[in-house]
Amino acid sequence: MIESEPAKNKILPRLLAGIIFGFLILLALMLIGDIRQVSQQVIHFRWQFFPLVLLFTLFNYTLRFIKWHYYLGLIGIQNYPLWRSARLFVAGFPLAVTPGKVGEALKGIWLNKESKAPIASGVAVVLAERISDGLAVLVLSASGVIVYPRYWLAFLSVLLILSAIVIISQIRPLALSILNFGAKIPLIRRFIPAFSDFYEGSYSLFKPKATLIAVGLGTISWLGEGIGFYLILIGLGLAPTYQTLSIAVFVLSFSTVIGAISTLPGGLGAAEASIAGMLIFLLAIGNDTAVTATLLIRFATLWFGVSLGLIVWAFSPEMIGLKQSQSSKVTIDKDKNINVRQ
Repeated sequence: MIESEPAKNKILPRLLAGIIFGFLILLALMLIGDIRQVSQQVIHFRWQFFPLVLLFTLFNYTLRFIKWHYYLGLIGIQNYPLWRSARLFVAGFPLAVTPGKVGEALKGIWLNKESKAPIASGVAVVLAERISDGLAVLVLSASGVIVYPRYWLAFLSVLLILSAIVIISQIRPLALSILNFGAKIPLIRRFIPAFSDFYEGSYSLFKPKATLIAVGLGTISWLGEGIGFYLILIGLGLAPTYQTLSIAVFVLSFSTVIGAISTLPGGLGAAEASIAGMLIFLLAIGNDTAVTATLLIRFATLWFGVSLGLIVWAFSPEMIGLKQSQSSKVTIDKDKNINVRQ
């Protein structure tokens, strides 16, 4: 069982650690690209493009929120107010840069407090989000991998792992036999009840129809961020060609995969190195331009999202244990419809 208070007590120190780590990564990137040259690139960047980049990021967040809210319905949270759902969704952005598993646990806890849904079901939604996003960026990466076969190994490895999770979850006898086998192993026996609850919560999320809808939404949403990255490259002086666009989408999508499999908070370090390295290799641009493009896209995506989440935290301090909750009580009736009582 996941305890809410310990998770809340740990969130701020872990967030601070993630932010410091992110700052060090940004500093290292600037040193690699030569701070003076990177500064010049930033100064001469066509900043009129940046609001459009942020709009494409918001487009990504909007479609991913639709998927999040759809998933809540699948685990039995019906008629849940959109503003409450959006608040929880955006509040989860800063959790991306927290080390450890506190992020996943805390979103499950928030859902439990808001809707009385089992924490395991909330965590299952988080996992389903990540897996569907992973499959979506793999779809966007596919054409680039075909052109650049050096990336095949990482591509296929991630594809097989994510596909296996989805397929096994839908073959109940196989999934249950794996859980029963785990119950016989002393080291993991005590975790089996939690794994069983988690599996039951995730079963409906990985059904074929739900997976197709989620991956479809994810593909379109991440394409939006890829277009935003293309605008950044154009703002740095690259030619506005279809090749630049396709490489921008491929680089951002594949670096998202690399960041995810690195297990580092927010993919920090791994994603930045991947973006900069692939830009240098595929577009034959200088280190300073590649580093500047990497910094700008990470500010416009990861750190923009973290900032939005922190704004939600500022207006909802009870979510991270800084204030006793005075919000409306939420319960689920026998039909699993949410009722809000003031």
